[in-house]
Amino acid sequence: MKAVAIYEHGGLDKMIYGDVPTPEPGPGDALVRIRAVGVNHFDHDIREGYSGIDHPKPHVLGVEGVGEVVAYGPGTSGPAIGTRVAINGVQACGVCVSCKSGFDGVCEQGILKGVTAPGCYAEFAISRADNLLPLPDALSFENAAASMICGGTAWHMVVTLGQVKAAEDVLVNAAGSGVGTFAVQIAALHGAHVIASAGSDEKLERAKGLGAQDVINYTTQDLAVEAVRLTGGRGPALVIESVGGDVLTKSLEAVPRRGRIITCGAHAGETVDLDVITLFRKHVTLQGSHYASRNEVSHVLRLVAEGALKPCIHSVMPLTDAAKAAALTANRQFFGKMVLVP
Repeated sequence: MKAVAIYEHGGLDKMIYGDVPTPEPGPGDALVRIRAVGVNHFDHDIREGYSGIDHPKPHVLGVEGVGEVVAYGPGTSGPAIGTRVAINGVQACGVCVSCKSGFDGVCEQGILKGVTAPGCYAEFAISRADNLLPLPDALSFENAAASMICGGTAWHMVVTLGQVKAAEDVLVNAAGSGVGTFAVQIAALHGAHVIASAGSDEKLERAKGLGAQDVINYTTQDLAVEAVRLTGGRGPALVIESVGGDVLTKSLEAVPRRGRIITCGAHAGETVDLDVITLFRKHVTLQGSHYASRNEVSHVLRLVAEGALKPCIHSVMPLTDAAKAAALTANRQFFGKMVLVP
């Protein structure tokens, strides 16, 4: 089959489109014909070797793939052959403490498509049969692929962990990112007053179209000062954060007493000088977030199918253009998500 794989870590030239063996499903597995796959910053980290995660090579990239079931391994059953499905990015075991607690997005087994296991930048991919998520009929492959990781993560951050409430002030940093575009919509859907921040005025204008009522350009304005001003001197009760660096420290400065900061990324700075005194004196909750559960991803996919949420697809490219999509990801020259089609 055709796939995009890396044979060694490095730059964009290490992404090789070519022939690799078609995987064969074993017991408990399903084989899925990939129809669309979302582009994530994880792909960049894995290719460059930043993640520190080792895997056999060649390694096929791609965290979030959707397509059709074409075969099962011996003694395995699941959705009927031909069923349109999403492959859950976290291949959850279903039996560990995290899974049984409803947090299968952080399954202790730790198998992640495209990261610790071969991914979905390919014509075919393997999934655990019990990690297939049937797609609503009204949902296109492209919209599904653009919604799984970012939409699920945003829901997990805003609703499950952030416990968003109607009429409260919510600051969404990096509002032009995949997670950010969904977080703005999800917070607005729950009746919050949404403040979007980003590094360009163009992205902020587009964020207004998603439900943001106020905006802050954190490259030209003081994020904390503006966030406090826009909330009548109080500060945002909830911050959805995925930038790190100074943006995280400014977010801590901005929140009021009992404020909540939920973070899922740190591409602008993984090591941050944290004012612990401010953290405890304000009684602030600083919560990390990784992946959503299967139920949360399925719920987001239903909302997208119903039109309540909409993925912002920057572009749909053939799989052969995976390196072009990766360049846009690295330079952040996009709004929302990019999708590849084998």
